[in-house]
Amino acid sequence: MFYLLKRFIQMKILLNNSDLNEALLGVKDLGFVPTMGSLHKGHISLIKKSLNECNKTIISIFVNPSQFNNKKDYKNYPRNLKKDLLILKKLKVDFIYLPKKDDIYDTVRSSKIKLYKKDLILCAKFRKGHFEGVLDIMDRLTKKINPQKIFMGQKDFQQLYLVKKFIKKKYKSKIISCKTIRDSNKIAFSSRNFLLNKNEKLQASKLAQNIILFKKKSSKKIILTKFLKMKENELKKLYNIKIEYFELRNLEDLKISNTIRNSNFFIAYYINNVRLIDNF
Repeated sequence: MFYLLKRFIQMKILLNNSDLNEALLGVKDLGFVPTMGSLHKGHISLIKKSLNECNKTIISIFVNPSQFNNKKDYKNYPRNLKKDLLILKKLKVDFIYLPKKDDIYDTVRSSKIKLYKKDLILCAKFRKGHFEGVLDIMDRLTKKINPQKIFMGQKDFQQLYLVKKFIKKKYKSKIISCKTIRDSNKIAFSSRNFLLNKNEKLQASKLAQNIILFKKKSSKKIILTKFLKMKENELKKLYNIKIEYFELRNLEDLKISNTIRNSNFFIAYYINNVRLIDNF
């Protein structure tokens, strides 16, 4: 760790809350990109947008245990701090916040965060406590950092939707929604992609291309639930995957939709033991 810090000291690496408070004293027009590390082109696009729009930019790297409902998933989550710091050095970010668990959870909440019943859909239906953990840490980070803008990607759309509603009620910070970045094979960049082998990435790319084509062909049709179920079964057989959900939802309120207009197909699926989500 100390070797890395010596190499990257010009980036102002903040290891605790004292470092954070001292570094951000008097800083205005601050952009913030929260991450769990294992940075990829999706993260890089968020960081570049912050660098372009804000006077200063801070990146956090913290694998948050409270948003994992599976201990094995938390343990296996990809981590590569050395590579992340090299990327951030090249981008010339101003601050990198590398908190420990005690820095984040330094206060006890007076009441637990709970989702409304109407929000218990998509990933919230299958990952109990996940979004409560996400909202908790976003609450804590926003309070500590007090950014003017927070940049988040649309790939994790339900997360973006819930965080945006939550932050708007409590803070002046503005959530900036950023487009999903995909590779040449249409796979959305994700830290979990590092867990896939070559053949599994090929599976994911074929599935993505299939759904994109399906949406294009469905642009003028009414999408009935039974047709979606047929498509889901087709995808399962074609790519030998387990699908948690495959649904068409409106982008404004995430309600079930029957038309492509202002709606996306949302999917969560497993390739072997790796869980992937996307929306098209």
